[in-house]
Amino acid sequence: MAPVVLETDAGEPLSTGTTGHSRAAYRLSVTETTHPQYDGGTRSQEYRLVRTSLRGLRQDLFHDPFAYRLLPPRHTDGPLVRRLPGRLRTDARYLPHATVGAIAFIALVVGSVSGSLPGGDVPALLSGVLCALPVLATLLRPIGAFWMSLAATPLVAFVNGAGWDWPWMPGAFICHLAVLIIVALRTRPRTAVWMWVLTCVYAFVADVFFGGAYYYTNSAPMMVTSAFALLLVCLWHIRQTARKEVSAQQTVTAHERSRRTLLEERTTIARELHDVVAHHMSVVAIQAEAAPYRVENPPEELERAFATIRENAVAALTELRRVLGVVRAEDYEAPDAPQPTLADLDALLANVREAGLTVDKAVTGAVRELPPGVELSAYRIVQEALSNSLRHAPGATARVEVSYVLGGLGLRVVNTAVPPNTLVKPSPGAGHGITGMRERVSMLNGGMTAGPTDDGGYEVTVFLPVTVQTEDEA
Repeated sequence: MAPVVLETDAGEPLSTGTTGHSRAAYRLSVTETTHPQYDGGTRSQEYRLVRTSLRGLRQDLFHDPFAYRLLPPRHTDGPLVRRLPGRLRTDARYLPHATVGAIAFIALVVGSVSGSLPGGDVPALLSGVLCALPVLATLLRPIGAFWMSLAATPLVAFVNGAGWDWPWMPGAFICHLAVLIIVALRTRPRTAVWMWVLTCVYAFVADVFFGGAYYYTNSAPMMVTSAFALLLVCLWHIRQTARKEVSAQQTVTAHERSRRTLLEERTTIARELHDVVAHHMSVVAIQAEAAPYRVENPPEELERAFATIRENAVAALTELRRVLGVVRAEDYEAPDAPQPTLADLDALLANVREAGLTVDKAVTGAVRELPPGVELSAYRIVQEALSNSLRHAPGATARVEVSYVLGGLGLRVVNTAVPPNTLVKPSPGAGHGITGMRERVSMLNGGMTAGPTDDGGYEVTVFLPVTVQTEDEA
């Protein structure tokens, strides 16, 4: 029955010329192709595990093992390296290379003097060179250095002749342990595991088949020491990976937070502009409708002109609400009171003084009425700057300077440093207020600077340009 079901599910109807023999052949082919897959599926877990392991071994240690991978210089932005003088900080980039060279020199010396005939003879020197070369090779070809160390171990034992240690002579012991640690640092934990497994295999074969004539075997010390060393290296790798992931996540989170703050501030600005512009457009529409009634027997052309003005104002107001109204949340309610302007600064400063901030105001230039958007943005910037002074500089004093100049409006809000005897601790901030102020200034094509002062305070300076209208334009 199973072949019949598979034939129906195939969704490929047989042609009119198909015979019974071809149907039987079709059923047979389906059975032959599905049966091995089903049997293989019962052994898939173990099979896949072994196959994945062997694939990892082949990729880590057998695939192009002598590939050229130069050890890069280390970074000089660490907490300890940054404290060094300029020349030492530059030289510290090659500290890993110097460390590897020092280990190679130690392996050379130990390998030369630890043989059966120590001294200046050629076999002793050859033994030291065989112990030092794999360590130096980790600078250029790390995986190849492991195979070189594994091959140098029996060669060093053969060159030294009869000895007390097997299968690793003292120089070879230092060489192989150093190579395992350096290669593990340069690769990944899986490679370290495979190197330790192959080292165990080599130690087992050397002890069982070739270690009968030797008095002492140091396979167990090598296995235990290398296991602990590689475990520490693997933990270091895991910690570095976790730190990079956390750092990347923090960067993404900070970027998303800044982006969300920017969008929220733009939404607030769009709402306020909608309220300001909608109010003025409504006034234009009402005045255009009432204007003909203020003139006795107005001409027909004047009535048509005012009617056209009113229609255009109403149409513009409808489009404005349609475009900018989408930024309103469902629970957002338009403010009943008009939007604040620079004329409301005194009330704002009084409110801030009641909150505990000593603030003064200075106005220079000829006070005049500015466009509603400039007035509103200037008020919000001063409001946010004073709020930052309350949060981040408790106990300090502030000063607000408003300058009416020919080309626009200048604002300067500066606070002093936090007194040392204050009992209130400054509140940490994420810089969202500065972001909102910059967004408002950028919307009006203005300029802004914000930063600490020389006496430990903080200063915000803003210039908002205002186009001067001539009598003809008015």
